[in-house]
Amino acid sequence: MELRPYQSEAKEAIFKEWNNGNKKTLLVLPTGTGKTIVFAKVTEQCVSEGKRVLILAHRGELLDQASDKIERSTGLKCAVEKAENSCLGQWYRIVVGSVQTLMREKRLNMFREDYFDTIIIDEAHHCLSNSYQKVLEYFDSANVLGVTATPDRGDMRNLGEYFESLAYEYTLPKAIKEGYLSPIKALTIPLKLDISGVGMQSGDFKTSELGTALDPYLEQIAAEMENYCKDRKTVVFLPLVKTSKKFSELLNAHGFRSAEVNGSSSDRTEVLEDFAAGKYNVLCNSMLLTEGWDCPDVDCIIVLRPTKVRSLYSQMVGRGTRLSPGKDHLLLLDFLWHTERHELCHPAHLICESAEVAQQMTENIEKDTGCPVDIIEAEQTAAEDVIAKREEALAKQLAQMKKRKKKLVDPLQFEMSIQAEDLANYQPSFGWEMAPASDKQKATLEKLGILPDEIDNAGKATLLLERLHNRREQGLTTPKQIRFLESRGFKHVGTWQFDTAKKLIDRIAANGWRVPYDINVATYGDTHGTTET
Repeated sequence: MELRPYQSEAKEAIFKEWNNGNKKTLLVLPTGTGKTIVFAKVTEQCVSEGKRVLILAHRGELLDQASDKIERSTGLKCAVEKAENSCLGQWYRIVVGSVQTLMREKRLNMFREDYFDTIIIDEAHHCLSNSYQKVLEYFDSANVLGVTATPDRGDMRNLGEYFESLAYEYTLPKAIKEGYLSPIKALTIPLKLDISGVGMQSGDFKTSELGTALDPYLEQIAAEMENYCKDRKTVVFLPLVKTSKKFSELLNAHGFRSAEVNGSSSDRTEVLEDFAAGKYNVLCNSMLLTEGWDCPDVDCIIVLRPTKVRSLYSQMVGRGTRLSPGKDHLLLLDFLWHTERHELCHPAHLICESAEVAQQMTENIEKDTGCPVDIIEAEQTAAEDVIAKREEALAKQLAQMKKRKKKLVDPLQFEMSIQAEDLANYQPSFGWEMAPASDKQKATLEKLGILPDEIDNAGKATLLLERLHNRREQGLTTPKQIRFLESRGFKHVGTWQFDTAKKLIDRIAANGWRVPYDINVATYGDTHGTTET
């Protein structure tokens, strides 16, 4: 099987990290871009070098998929380490292992600590759990590759705590633009669902309370779906099994062909096969299908399990991003969840790196309720909107600064006006003097009429504040008086008395803010500046 260009790049990057001494590295590929094929080819190269490889996962379906993909893409068969099955005594160089089985001390002790040369963790965002860590710590000499479509975790523990590097990342927007995944159109449904009273648990909404909060809206949601989903193959994610069953029955009453699957469904395989074959056009589930299930012709996803965990949201949407003949886009229905928690995931969080752009994109999409919006185009528009807002805010800030500067005296002007050579020639000597001026010093200087922007050390700010205090006690002009009168052409107003300046300003004000014709600005200070007039 020939790898796609990004898959080849990913494979090369992984071995480069290991060769550079980064024993624990991470591969991030969106759902549907062939992460299993990549690690199958990595496994093949390791085996060709005489190494033994362990593929580690937390669900049987993932192990079966890995084993099947490795055999189909490389021709290599795998041994199984799960329940009563063991790889020990077999000649296979590849083992697919259940973490629940291998974490048991009795099972681990059956292996040498250096038995595996390479460990590959499928759905690696789970690997920080105690069960995975127990296995990884036991085989701590092995090179480790973590493979995931969704690198962040709901409990906020960073994968960087374990992995030493990110070997390669292929983003969802890039995969869509390069034609490897389906375009996504987000559609906001104008139906407000109130989940403001739902509590939190392990970094996300409590599923038990979500089900209760969702119940009153199920009939309205089913009615809305009639407008958008009748001719689509739809997967609906719900918080509870009972909610999922109830909603599936409601959809059938609304004319859909709906089925429900959950972890206890005895006919789960049959239902999934029938859905794939077209017997049903809606499949409801309570978070069962977030990993390890593929049905490429799904062209509508509805998330009725609101979440603040981007990885979980991405997994749900990822069930519909694969390409399929006749499918030109995935429709993603988004509801107007009413909650005080603004970190709730929306379509924007699938592609936006900037929280500011994501918020703007969400606001833009919500304004176009009932109209599908391509998320790549929406992200670009939102980014442009954010830049425009920043530019507008900057223009306002610059205008305010310009206006502010007109009202304040530049420190150099003040020093020259009051003829203070000690201030003009000041150089800080001690550590505290060299520190930046404090916010309090700057605020006080501005309040007293001095522009603080050019004062770059605490020593100069202290001297200025002391001088201003002394001038006030001596009844000399203020910085604001200096600014006003010198802007009218008067000289060295800083040497004048406060009352002299005040009376002159009052005369100018009474004359319509024009200097009276009988006043000579060039010589006024020489005859009036230091005496009462």
